[in-house]
Amino acid sequence: MRRDLAPVTVDRVELVRVRLPLVTPFRTSFGVQTERDALLVLVAAADAAGWGECVTPATPIYTEEYTDGAAHVLEHVLVPALLGPGGRLRAEDVALRLQGFKGHRMAKAALESAVLDAQLRLAERSLADHLEVTRDRVPAGVSVGIPDGGIPHLIDLVDGYLAAGYVRIKAKVARGADVAPMQALRSRFGAGLHLQVDANAGYDPDARADVAALDALDELGLVQIEQPFAPDRLRAHAEHAARWRTPVCLDESITDAARAVEALAMHACRIVNIKPGRVGGPLEAVRVHDACRDRGIPVWCGGMLETGVGRALNVAIAALPGFELPGDISASDRYFAEDVTEPFVLVDGHVAVPDGPGIGRVPRDDVLRRADRRRIDPR
Repeated sequence: MRRDLAPVTVDRVELVRVRLPLVTPFRTSFGVQTERDALLVLVAAADAAGWGECVTPATPIYTEEYTDGAAHVLEHVLVPALLGPGGRLRAEDVALRLQGFKGHRMAKAALESAVLDAQLRLAERSLADHLEVTRDRVPAGVSVGIPDGGIPHLIDLVDGYLAAGYVRIKAKVARGADVAPMQALRSRFGAGLHLQVDANAGYDPDARADVAALDALDELGLVQIEQPFAPDRLRAHAEHAARWRTPVCLDESITDAARAVEALAMHACRIVNIKPGRVGGPLEAVRVHDACRDRGIPVWCGGMLETGVGRALNVAIAALPGFELPGDISASDRYFAEDVTEPFVLVDGHVAVPDGPGIGRVPRDDVLRRADRRRIDPR
């Protein structure tokens, strides 16, 4: 990653809220989501402006963070502490200035992303160029929620996504909606289907029925079993990873590079899901990537139902070497009838890496006109 970006002089920060209905309800072990309450962050400088997206869900179901809480801590704690006297900022300054505040990685990530975007636009450089990626497109996988229509509906959904060109299917699983649906997918689409499952920490390693279900999934030739147990149960992940043929992938457990190194040292996983918003921002995401690559561990980029703002960041990062597996880099129309930015589209199973300044996307004017905007000025 290049280091020669000039700082930006910040005039103000804006929090922008936009509600987007999902094209179909998205059900996981957490519950059902029908809309995306997107919290965008604008860092406005005299010479450039940058955008970031806070990937929090509406309620604290994925981690302890949630959107109303993120908006509150951004407005009343993080932004005032970040701006301070002078207002000149680099992306590297964000984590340093905010390190005294515990947690809130998703809110911090949105700020860091927006500052980096502004710096890149000032330099008239794309994020892809800054990261020195070697690919101009990335393979796209798709995340499939648990359908209300049961197995027949699931088969129809997967059939449609494969016809659209997606190269990998990730199916959400939960107690009672796991073994039979995945067996049905294997029966219908065969061993050639690149299929993985995501439990979102929904299983208990001390419950026999849960372990039996996961053991049955291990027999299906999956690409990976993602986050079967709670984030802090690294030892349990390691114990089962040692006996399953299917690689364990960790998601919620990986909060930063240090945690990734710890998990790998314990052999708790053989694959790591990197979400820039979850680990605190693009700079820490690159550190996680580097730590895994140094240890020969493949990584891929997960998704949090991002709008085009967050998706643009993810796509560029997913173009780094070491991202060996297709990520949740789906097209905009997988989730939204109308994205907040120019949409991402699927072409031959891939999504193009933006090559415009910064992240290569900005919210449309009509979206901003109907959004809820809150301005935060330096004090």
